[in-house]
Amino acid sequence: MSKKKDVIFTSPRGGKYEGEHKDGKRHGQGKLTYPDGRKFVGEWKDGEPIGQGTYTWSNGDKYVGEFKDGKKHGQGTYIKTEGRKYVGEWKDGERWNGTLYDKEGKIIGKFMNGWFDQ
Repeated sequence: MSKKKDVIFTSPRGGKYEGEHKDGKRHGQGKLTYPDGRKFVGEWKDGEPIGQGTYTWSNGDKYVGEFKDGKKHGQGTYIKTEGRKYVGEWKDGERWNGTLYDKEGKIIGKFMNGWFDQ
């Protein structure tokens, strides 16, 4: 098993990874930036986002929270560019138990076990 080490890798398509690397995969703390402006900054394990991280889309939407197997999973906040946001639990990349707010901070509705209720 090889030790973790910091690397900078740029793909032929323009993506760039800066961070820890182990056994040929992203592993540890790192930042992956895609050519279209999307990026993930946080923890990696065996090439997948895991633990705490921040994913930012090219349109400015942002998720800050927990990941598991490369998906939003656990507690996190998703903030839309126009100001709407979801705060709560995620399960396998889907909103699970939490609250959806409008841009003024008023509650729009709640998710319970994956179902939306206004």
